[in-house]
Amino acid sequence: MLDKLIEAVKKYNKNADVALITKAYKLAEEKHKGQVRNSGEAYIVHPLAVAMILAQLEMDDETICAGLMHDVLEDTDYSKEEMVNEFGREITELVDGVTKLKNLQYKSKEEAQIESIRKMVLAMANDIRVIIIKLADRLHNMRTLEYKNREKQISTAKETLEIYVPIAHRLGINSVKWELEDLCLRYIDPVSYYSVAQQIDTKRSEREHQIEKIIQILSDELKKIHIDFTITGRPKGIYSIWNKMKKQDTSIDNIFDLIAVRVIVKEISECYAVLGIVHNLWKPIPGRFKDYIAMPKPNFYQSLHTTVIGEKGQVFEVQIRTEEMHKNAEFGIANHWQYKEGKKKASNFDNRLNWIRQLIEWGKDTSAYEFMDSFKGDLFNDEVYVFTPNGDVVDLAKGATPIDFAYRVHSEVGNTTVGAKVNGKIVSLDYKLKTGDIVNILTSKNSSGPNLDWLEFVVSSNAKNKIKAYFKKQSRENNIENGKELLENNLKAKEYDLKVILSNEFLDYLLDKYNNSSMDNIYAAIGSGSTNVETIARILEKKYDEKYGEKEDQSNLINKTDSNTSSNLSEGIIIDDLTNLDIKFAKCCSPVPGDPVIGYITTGRGITVHRKNCVNVRNLTNKDRFIKVQWNINTESEFPIVINIISLDRPGYLADLTKELSKNGYNITSIRSKINADGTILIQLSIKVKSNNESETIFRSVKKIDGTLNVFRE
Repeated sequence: MLDKLIEAVKKYNKNADVALITKAYKLAEEKHKGQVRNSGEAYIVHPLAVAMILAQLEMDDETICAGLMHDVLEDTDYSKEEMVNEFGREITELVDGVTKLKNLQYKSKEEAQIESIRKMVLAMANDIRVIIIKLADRLHNMRTLEYKNREKQISTAKETLEIYVPIAHRLGINSVKWELEDLCLRYIDPVSYYSVAQQIDTKRSEREHQIEKIIQILSDELKKIHIDFTITGRPKGIYSIWNKMKKQDTSIDNIFDLIAVRVIVKEISECYAVLGIVHNLWKPIPGRFKDYIAMPKPNFYQSLHTTVIGEKGQVFEVQIRTEEMHKNAEFGIANHWQYKEGKKKASNFDNRLNWIRQLIEWGKDTSAYEFMDSFKGDLFNDEVYVFTPNGDVVDLAKGATPIDFAYRVHSEVGNTTVGAKVNGKIVSLDYKLKTGDIVNILTSKNSSGPNLDWLEFVVSSNAKNKIKAYFKKQSRENNIENGKELLENNLKAKEYDLKVILSNEFLDYLLDKYNNSSMDNIYAAIGSGSTNVETIARILEKKYDEKYGEKEDQSNLINKTDSNTSSNLSEGIIIDDLTNLDIKFAKCCSPVPGDPVIGYITTGRGITVHRKNCVNVRNLTNKDRFIKVQWNINTESEFPIVINIISLDRPGYLADLTKELSKNGYNITSIRSKINADGTILIQLSIKVKSNNESETIFRSVKKIDGTLNVFRE
């Protein structure tokens, strides 16, 4: 497997540091040894696949190494200090940038997830390769999402569509964006996905014939002007087609760019020459020509797009670009980290990161949820393109106003704005800017500052955040006072001794946890509402309980004896060094022989046996209560499990399912079904098995039934 990666890297970088990449692979292989994915494959398959995706993007050696080790800090006992010593700070910071935050207390799993995304965004502002690694990681996880349960599939796909697809778009990495989009639709709305896929496949041969004819006609004409060119049919993603059908409320037959060709040439001048030939051969549709070469998209995408009418009224799109533009379109910002003859390619792409830096500047003092709202807002907004008086292009969110423009220029310009001119005429500050407008902001040193009413009509998160930041700064003293009072009242209500829990010892502990230098900052954050008071209180409570709380006497939970082993053969579980304990199996995960299991000592109720990958096990905080258990291989007991099946809603599916299971002698104890919001059917079977091998056999049988989309255990 490593050989294929090395081969892929050396195709674009002959001077690749093979020894370094090999060293990174061997460390990852060693540290992940014994770990498996949900598919049952050895865990090393995942980081290797991530590194291969990065190689396809032609990334540098450091990024390839970080891709191989991207889960080492998060999922193994290998420390950041050890990695710095072995691989240097550059690679370590890349790995740390994609590592989730751990060992911090959050009010919810969602808050913890958002804070990890915030950490990743901060790291990508310093080094864009962090997000490229994360995109590769997410892409492989989406490719293997079939091994997750339905709930996890939907949540992962939605997060990918809300966060990672827009990031890939903003950074111009379209090859990753398009595949992620299709995979997301497949799991979020499988009925629509397979419906569009079927419609595409039905007309595939007809469409391919039409494209071949277009390519032949255009090639014959281009040969006459003696230029080097390549023409290919341009594939359209399933998600992109579905999205257009949904937005336009139309059928697939009315999607103009379903039939499309792409022409790639050497020089920019040749792009316009090809455009002239295209328009001479076929009639262009008015309003459907876009010159992204003269006016690139914010992600620096460049190309000429034109939609024309061919023979018999056939409508199709032609894209024209240079080889360099094409590479930028596929790889985006990743193209600026590619190796050329062993040297990093130099290019100025700082402008692509400005929106990230602006978000981080404001986001330092915001709550996790405010940060995520701003982040999503910056990712999702469509753009309008306006000009400064000097002729510079500024991209803004659709519906943007002169105030949005002012804050995009600079915070001080926004704070001192008193008026605006658009195309030489005075306009109101809530005027909706249009592409092509020339905007001139009028400022005054005597301005009293921004107006809170501006928040009612500005649309960009940048402007909203800076207006809020201005008023937060103005009222900082009030926020500090209010925040302190809120924290004290919270702790009083829980009957804590304030002199102790708010002593220097405890406050220093809190500041260290938050990596903050002043309690005033924390009080101000509480007072402004950007930090939840309960989150702060919980950290202090934990420290208080660690120092003064009663230690639970574990001897009351376990009766140790001189015997080495006690067995409960009827249940099939063996527990080393323990006796006189009740044993029960967790209903949340229904372990069966062959599943990796672990025991958890429950006060007064003996031991509960869980599967090791059970979600509830990960949420149990008292690690001292975990105990090793193992299966008794001689047991003949049957164990109940719940199998979840997601299927298409087709007549006769349930009959085929029960027939298949009955034919193989499986005892179904109950069966339930319901229609999901996406039109699929969820079927839950309660069935008895002797081992997980039997459950895997059932999975294989069910997957063969026509209409099955996914099969998984609780």
